[in-house]
Amino acid sequence: MIISIASGKGGTGKTTVAINLALALSDSQSLKFLDCDVEEPNAYFFLKPELSQKIPVSIPVPEINETKCDFCGKCAEICEYNALAVLKDTVLVFAELCHGCGGCTLLCPEKAITEKDRQIGIMEIGSTGKITFIHGKLNIGEAMSPPLIREVKKQINPSETVIIDAPPGTSCPVIESVKGSDFSLLVTEPTPFGLNDLKLAVETLKQMNIPHGVVLNRAGVGDNKVKNYCNRENIPILMEIPMDRKIAEAYSEGKSIIETMPEYQQKFLTLYKKIKNLQ
Repeated sequence: MIISIASGKGGTGKTTVAINLALALSDSQSLKFLDCDVEEPNAYFFLKPELSQKIPVSIPVPEINETKCDFCGKCAEICEYNALAVLKDTVLVFAELCHGCGGCTLLCPEKAITEKDRQIGIMEIGSTGKITFIHGKLNIGEAMSPPLIREVKKQINPSETVIIDAPPGTSCPVIESVKGSDFSLLVTEPTPFGLNDLKLAVETLKQMNIPHGVVLNRAGVGDNKVKNYCNRENIPILMEIPMDRKIAEAYSEGKSIIETMPEYQQKFLTLYKKIKNLQ
């Protein structure tokens, strides 16, 4: 089963839920953990894997041979991301905007375009106990993370248990991360911001036809509007994690909830059982 952990906003506790679910399951089975929040991956600090591979990740960007080019402009017309600008006697390539689709190379009538690799980040692979750990690190200043996320997700074997820690929000990186999931857990908090962004995340998953449920983090603060919304929309609240100073202190020290409060082991196993029952 592929389970993605997502949320409409940052800071709700996605990584907390993802790492503790992985640790709870790893006592009885092998699994893969993918940190797809490649702009700021932090699951590494909690799982503490021993990394064994470091793989550069690149995308192909166009390179123009201006001795062949007749400056017809077809390459710029096909580019949806304005990565090419054809002038009177030269072609400008904005490599940072290129998505590496290869359309310009394919359509160039003069065959004046070749492709060269441009590194956008790295993927690191390691392990800790029965957990195979994979994460991506996007280069500083890079605008696009989906190509790196796709590379990380190539490590998925559908026959295995896979937990994906997705980026916050509902934009392209999140879509790429949760795509193909069997189930998505939405981590939220009982605040107006939590409710607003939960609604966005729910609508996104509905459009993608991905079954989903909610984990309510910092339960006990705020109000009941998140619970009322979930009840109206028939979205199951699968787990509640209370506002607890011990959890916050453990997080600040790079420790999991299970590590400091062993009674949560069974709670996360129960969460997994509930997910399986909804399949």
